Amino acid sequence: MPERWMPDSWRAKPILQVPDYPDRQALDDVEKQLATFPPLVFAGEARNLKKSLARVAAGEAFLLQGGDCAESFAEHGADNIRDFFRVFLQMAIVLTYAGALPVVKVGRIAGQFAKPRSSPVEKRDGVELPSYRGDIINDIAFTPEARIPDPRRQIEAYRQSAATLNLLRAFAKGGYASVENVHQWMLKSVSGSPQSKAYSDLADRVSGALDFMRACGLNFAVDSALGTTNFYTSHEALLLGFEQAMTRIDSTTGDWYATSGHMLWIGDRTRQYDHAHIEYARGIKNPLGLKCGPSLKPDDLLRLIDILNPDNEPGRVTLIGRFGAEKVGEYLPALVRAVKREGKTVVWSCDPMHGNTITSTSGYKTRPFDLILKEVRSFFEVHAAEGTYAGGVHLEMTGKNVTECTGGARAITDSDLNDRYHTVCDPRLNAEQAIDLAFLLADLLRKERAGRATPMPAAAGL
Repeated sequence: MPERWMPDSWRAKPILQVPDYPDRQALDDVEKQLATFPPLVFAGEARNLKKSLARVAAGEAFLLQGGDCAESFAEHGADNIRDFFRVFLQMAIVLTYAGALPVVKVGRIAGQFAKPRSSPVEKRDGVELPSYRGDIINDIAFTPEARIPDPRRQIEAYRQSAATLNLLRAFAKGGYASVENVHQWMLKSVSGSPQSKAYSDLADRVSGALDFMRACGLNFAVDSALGTTNFYTSHEALLLGFEQAMTRIDSTTGDWYATSGHMLWIGDRTRQYDHAHIEYARGIKNPLGLKCGPSLKPDDLLRLIDILNPDNEPGRVTLIGRFGAEKVGEYLPALVRAVKREGKTVVWSCDPMHGNTITSTSGYKTRPFDLILKEVRSFFEVHAAEGTYAGGVHLEMTGKNVTECTGGARAITDSDLNDRYHTVCDPRLNAEQAIDLAFLLADLLRKERAGRATPMPAAAGL
């Protein structure tokens, strides 16, 4: 029998990737204050997301998950949120049309403030300081004072998440997300692109489909299914004191839910089965993500799935592969075969960002767009070969015209990185690169759909 779970049972386990707060009393005070704040999301919303992810696991929908590497206090604003949401919707309509499947929309937003680091310290010009771990923990400025973990930053993170969620809900349900609007945005965004011909061709096909729907009497009003959308939030469950404070009992079911976001994931550096992060995640009823890298063995993956989803509930676990373009073909097939053999119900998603990070000759951390595309293609090829369903992607992206990843339609070069390199942590796809990737995914989904005449049954989509 598993040990009894409570929101604080993780505190008795070993833990990695957490800051050392010098003022423990201040930390306790902040966590107690957070525990009195209203939930950011509701249990019913998390259950609805889990139902949608169950459709992805069955091959009946596709997961689009993406957003900032690490949200910033300084860059929080309505325009940034709007631009991200707009690009996200553009990507979703491309995928929906190409795949003839619903797209489950999950943002890395309204809570993605903490970041794991490969080293606890950072060195510059002979000076060594604690690493920046995200705005919820410390500041990116390279000074001793800025790098001291400050628990009061958790209050600011909560308030920013609440404001972001408020605007996202208004966009999703207030008419901004109407299919008609998204189509018009797509036409405008492709007009100056080097790939405008390919974009325009698909935009024309979408336009024809919308005209047909109007002729059939369907409308795009705000109160219609075509005038709104469901949009969910997600983040890495890294700062467990914050997560514990936001964990509440659902009054309708008596179950524990994390109310900091609809979906939480466990990173590649914190997925030890007997450590604190897995202990915390196993007790909440939210949909969970699990990052899977080259170091994860098939037997260890199966053990983690058994801990996180002992009842094999559809939609509960999303496996997010982050191998790198040169390694995905070597490591992913064994994991897919093990999960399929044991009959585990999961969503398979591809994170083509984290395994393809390099340091450019100019010293910037970047990600070549061609490697990102290569990993996505390889991900689909592996699932096609194994008879399983490539169910989603997990991206670090922005709605802004940044220059952080090299390549893409405009062929951003190493020397271009300095122009608009704005990320506080890892390089992100800019708006045009994100839409480029959506069109690649559209082509892959068309081929996948052509490969099977009918939707894959649940057991075959594992």
